[in-house]
Formats: sequence, C-alpha cells, structure tokens
Amino acid sequence: MHRGRLRVLLGAAPGVGKTFAMLEAGRDMRRDGKDVVVAVVETHGRPATAALLDGLEVVPRAEIEHRGVRLSEMDLDAVLARRPTVALVDEFAHTNAPGSRHEKRWQDVAELLDAGIHVVTTVNIQHIESLNDVVRTITGAPQRETVPDAVLRAADDVELVDLAPQSLRDRLAEGNVYPAERVDAALSNYFRLGNLTALRELALLWLADEVDSALRTYRAEHAIEAPWEARERVVVALTGGPEGETLLRRGARIAARSAGGELLAVHVSAQTGLRDSNPGALVAQAALTEQLGGTFHQVVGEDVPDALVTFARGQNASQLVIGLSRRSWLKAALTGPGIGQTVIRQAGAIDVHIVNHAAAGARLALPRLTGALTVRRRVLGFLLALVGGPLLTWGLVAARSEQSLASDVLAYQLLVVVIALVGGLWPALFTALMSGLTLNYVFVEPVHTVTVTEPVHVLALALYVANGALVSLVVDQAARRSRVARRAAAESEMLIGIAGGVLRGQDALGALLARTREAFALDAVRLRVGDALRVEKGEPAGTRPPTVVPVADDAVLELHGPPLDRSASRLLPVVVTQAAAALEHERLTATASEIAPLLETDQVRSALLSAVSHDLRRPLTAAATAISSLRADDVEWSPADRAELLATAAESVDTLTALVTDLLDVSRVQAGVLGVSCTATDVDEVILPALDELHLGPDDVELDLDPDLPRVVADAALLRRVVVNVLANAVQLSPAGCRPRLTTSAFGDRVEIRVVDHGPGVAAERWPDLFLPFQRLGDTDNTTGLGLGLALSRGFTEGMGGTLTPEDTPGGGLTMVVSLPTAGAGASAGTGAGAGRP
Repeated sequence: MHRGRLRVLLGAAPGVGKTFAMLEAGRDMRRDGKDVVVAVVETHGRPATAALLDGLEVVPRAEIEHRGVRLSEMDLDAVLARRPTVALVDEFAHTNAPGSRHEKRWQDVAELLDAGIHVVTTVNIQHIESLNDVVRTITGAPQRETVPDAVLRAADDVELVDLAPQSLRDRLAEGNVYPAERVDAALSNYFRLGNLTALRELALLWLADEVDSALRTYRAEHAIEAPWEARERVVVALTGGPEGETLLRRGARIAARSAGGELLAVHVSAQTGLRDSNPGALVAQAALTEQLGGTFHQVVGEDVPDALVTFARGQNASQLVIGLSRRSWLKAALTGPGIGQTVIRQAGAIDVHIVNHAAAGARLALPRLTGALTVRRRVLGFLLALVGGPLLTWGLVAARSEQSLASDVLAYQLLVVVIALVGGLWPALFTALMSGLTLNYVFVEPVHTVTVTEPVHVLALALYVANGALVSLVVDQAARRSRVARRAAAESEMLIGIAGGVLRGQDALGALLARTREAFALDAVRLRVGDALRVEKGEPAGTRPPTVVPVADDAVLELHGPPLDRSASRLLPVVVTQAAAALEHERLTATASEIAPLLETDQVRSALLSAVSHDLRRPLTAAATAISSLRADDVEWSPADRAELLATAAESVDTLTALVTDLLDVSRVQAGVLGVSCTATDVDEVILPALDELHLGPDDVELDLDPDLPRVVADAALLRRVVVNVLANAVQLSPAGCRPRLTTSAFGDRVEIRVVDHGPGVAAERWPDLFLPFQRLGDTDNTTGLGLGLALSRGFTEGMGGTLTPEDTPGGGLTMVVSLPTAGAGASAGTGAGAGRP
C-alpha cells in the first residue's frame, strides 16, 4: 500500500482563506471524478465558506463526553472505514478532546496517510513549533496548539494562501472573519497592520527556506555540484587583511543587484590553527557582514582554494569575490600561481570576481635576514662553532690515517648539522665554510695549504655548504611554526579569558579592563567617556604617557605600562570592539530603562482611549438615541414603546455609571488612595448577594461553601465586587454545559475563596498580564466592560490585606484564589490593610 500524499495550505493569519481554498480544491477534485470527503471542517459561521460544502460528502463527527460536556471531533474510524481517495481535514494543529485516540489532529492525519488516503489540510504560521516564540513576541498571544516542524516539512506539498494585510483587515471589518461584536477587539489587538505584515513576512520566509531546503536536498541526492542560480548567492573570501572591507562592500553591491540576493562571507583557517590573519580585523569584518545583511562563516582547510570552492559549491553560490594577491611580482614569479588563479581554475560555473584594493601588489622587499630563532640561540651557535670546530679538528688530527678522510668529512658534516639545530642558518653557514677550509688545509694534500686543484672539489664544497643551509632552514621553519603555535595558543587563551570575564561578570566593562590589564601586563587600564573617568583597573606607575586607543566617538582606552608588542597590537582591536559593544549595551539598557515607564504609560493611555472610544461610546450612544427618540415631536409613541425606550436609556446610563466608577476606582487603586473600611465579615453574606447580582442560581454555579468558615477582615462592599468580577469571568469562559465552581475553605489564619472554571485557561507566563488594566487577554467580548475587572479585583483585595492569585485548573481551565486574613488573626490585619488608604 502506497502512503497517501499530504498537501498543506499555509496561512499567515486566520481569515486569509485557507479553509475556503481547501473546500474549493475539494470541489475541483470531485468534478474530476475523485472520491473526496470532508473529514472535518470549521466554517466559524462564515456563510461563504459553509456554502462550499454543498455537493461534498461530510463524514459525521464523533461525540466525546468530557467532564459532563459533549465535544465533537473528527471521526477517525469512520473516515478510515469510508476509505476515500482524498480527505479534507481542517486545522492541522488542533488539539483533540481528552479521550480521543490521538492527542493532536496531525497524528490523526498521519494515520490517514499510512492508510493510503491523500489529505488536504490547513495550518497557520503561528502553529509551527519553531516559530511559536517569534509569533508570541510579535502578537503577544501564546499558541498552545503547535505542529512539529519535521511533520510539516515532511508534507508533499506546502502552498501559501496569501492575502495582503490591509485586505485581511478589510475582510475582518466587513464581518467575513469574526462576528460583529468581536471585530473591534480583533482589529485593535491581534489583527493590527504591523502584526499582520510581520506574520506575512514570517510565512513567506519560512516557505522560501523550505523551498531552498528542498532544492539542496534534491541536488545532494542527485550529486549535482554545478550551481543552480535560482537566486544570487555571493560568497566573499576574507583573509583578515585590510582589503576585507572593500571586498565585503563590493560583494554586497553584487548581491543587491538581484532581488533576494544573499551575501555570505567566509574565512578559511588552516587545520594547524596557525594563521597570519588579524583577529581584530576579522571581528570587525564579521560585524560589517551582519550590517550589510549577510552571514559570516569560518571553515577549516589546509588547501585554501579548495576549501573556498567547496564552501561556495555547498552553498549553491553563483558568485565568488576574492581580493587581488598582495604578493610582489617577484614572489609570484618564484612561487607560482597564487590562490586567485587556483580558485579560477577550480570554480567551474561559479563566476569569480578578483577585486583590486590598496594592499594589492606589495612592493619588492628583501627577504628578512633574521630567522625565527632568538638572538641567544644564534650567539650560542657561533660560540659552539668557534669552540667545537678546533676541538673536532684536534681529535681528528690525533686519530688520522690514510683511510680516514671520508670519516673526517662526515664528522665535520655532523658538526654543521648540530650547530644548525642549535643556532640556525648563519652559524651553520659559518661552520660549513670554516670546516670546508679546515678540511682542505689540514687533511687534503698538499696539507697546510688551501688549494683547489680539481673543479669537482669546488662542487663538493658548494654541496657541503648547501647541506648545512638546508638543515638550518628546516630548523628555522620549525622554530617559526613553534613560536606561532605558542602565540596562537596564548592569543586564544586571552580571548577566551576576555569573553569569559565579560560573560561571567556583572560589570562587563570592569571585567574586560581587568582581563586586558592582566593579559598585556599593564600597570593600569582606564576607560574615559568624554571628560569623565568611567572605569579604572590598576594604578599608573611612573611618568610615561599612556597609549590612547579610540573606542567610540566619545570614549578612549588609556593603557598605562610598557609599549605593546606586535602580538598584543594584533589583539588590541578585539578588546576595543568588546569595549565598544559593552558601552553600547550599557547605553541601550539605560535608554530602555528610561523609555520603559513612558512606554507603559503610553500603552495604558492607548488602551484607555481604545476602551473609551468603544465601550463608553456604546451605552452613551444608546442612551442618547433613546432620549432623542422620546423627545421627537413627529412620532407618537405607544406606552409600551415609551417604556422600552426609557428602560433602554436607564440601562445605558447605569452601564455608563458602572464603567465610569470602574475608571475612577482603578485610578484610586493606582494612586494608593482607595478608601477601605475593614470589619469582621461573614463570607457567605458576601457570596450570596454576588450571585443575586449576577442572576446566577444552582444550575449556573456549583457551590461548595464551608459552613464552619470563620469571619474575615474585609470591606464587604469591595469583597462583593471582587467576587462578582471573578465569578462573571468564570461564567463567561466556561464551556456550554460546564458550570464554574465556587468553594470556600480555611487554612490556618487565612480564608480562601476559589472560583474554578474549565475554560481555555491562561499560560502561567501570562498570569501577570491578567491584572493589567484595559486588556482582556484574548477575550474579544468587548460588550461587558473596559477590561478593568481583574485589575480592580486585585487592587481591592490587596487593599483589604489579602491576595488574588491565579492557578491552573486540573484538567484545563483557570482557578482564581481570593485569600483574606481571618478576624481571629488579630485586629492588626484589618487595620493595617486600610490604615494608609483614606
């Protein structure tokens, strides 16, 4: 049996038309003669969507009972028994009711696919697991229903159902997405234009990445190495030299010439870890890459051209930018083709740009005569030659025979090798020349004269000197590599220490300067911002002026101590970059702390204006309309109509009064001037009137009241308002047929009133948002108030010396707990609650 194909219709937000497109696709397949059924669809009361069900077979849903509530879900067994060719399954990320075979609907779809049934389904971008946090940051709304990325990426087809953000808002305003009473709240919250634009970009980027991943997989499976220029990818090769900025900017311009062009910068490090690049320059070039919208990469490879070309092919690059060689013409002639020529030869179909720069074509310079060995070792080599040569000659003369010339030559050759190992090139050359002359003077006939009778002897002497030179060059190169390796290890250790000190320390700048002082063996390091001394580590010694290094426009580093050597100068740019980043971070943190109160005030003001513009306008408009109708002279109202208009006006005025009262109360709570009069209060005498106010009876609320409950210290009027607000929320959020539960109990010197609902619940990380004014946390019923209920309830409760806290309801939902001190706990509990509140 072949596995079924999965086709996913992806949308950026609810209302873009995913379900509509799914049903239209089903109707098209039905007209083509395919066996299509609707396994489950959610029309959300949209007439145009429901109309598309005409002519399609709909599999009846399964009824599942949970906690006394009957819920309907897709009947998986019925669909499997029906065995259609194609099943239409809406809301791929849906969480099934408890008691279902699978927890998630995408698991049901997997079983349908295993049975050979093709599936067309829908999902929104906010339901993709890897994007959940990003969507929450954009919209402020968490999504508990998600689909693993691997499941979605395994789909055979993923299609984007797209709609421009403003068009979606227009569709929403016309009532084609949500009922009219939810439109204003949706437009001002989740469906803000900025939110929709960001979600649309997120969906497009995710789909583009999926297409790119599929292309890379196909090329790998078919061993295709030649680049497919679906879009321009420009790879810039960086060496850490001064030409890096020029190459990056040229690469960015090349990438910008085509829509969707991508910039990648790569630095190849040798496998030995030895490098001639400037780490500070590389850090700066990596930062510039990010500023230009590209990505920075580092790869390891001994063969630089091969590593560059391999990386470019792996990234499906279409362009490769490298700099013109910095070698002189003489060095290029002596050492053969450089990296640029090799890259061009190996690049194949990849276009290679060789960019000229200021450091290209270095001037002819004589080779350095000083090797990598220290002066001490070279002096020791000369001393060994001056002492060892005569001693060896004395020994060889004492043991001389007619057959010993060959062994004499090898002994002098050994002396040259030993001195080369100790002192390097110049002591070895000196020893080779002197030992050659000594051999000719002492051991070659005629002795005690320096004569060369045969040309072959000249060649022998030249080879003798060449052997010593080659050995000394090998020793010098090994010493050079050893020194570079030690230097690289020390640099790495210092960089790790600097980074670790910055990350672990609470004071990033202090940790950075302290580590810099230790690493460079300085007396003191100071950071000045403007004319002020910002950070100082150590005490300056002596009168030597400090080395001043600019960090930012108004900041400098002062380094007190001995001058920095070349290695330290290479690492200094890294320190400067870290210091500049730490300073910028401090400035941004300070700015954010200054802006935060203003932002909070602005959010409250915006929320207040939004609430006033709708929630206060509605009863005000209703009252004004009723009164103006009564005052109209051209209409004769019947007594019943007149009574109805008066009732409408009175009800609207009462609602308006309650809203204004809430606004005044929340302002008093925030100002700390709430009037509280705490006395010993019977909780039952507060709860029962609250139920009457809400017109709730035993059929609406499940009561479990402790008959032996002690009295509490509270303001009865305020406590009643707390209970009314919390209980009204629970009733509103409880699913049909599932009653909220109100219980009372005593624990020690506290009494708890618990209001339990089995609604959608609220994620624990969003509990603090429950008590913010002028928000409903996803509740789009904007006909019942300003979103001040819980904010006022917490303020009233704390004013009475109590607490109001949320808890998760076992099995799903939210429990609000009102905790108050008992009257027996002492008068201080009550008096203290209201003592500071007139």
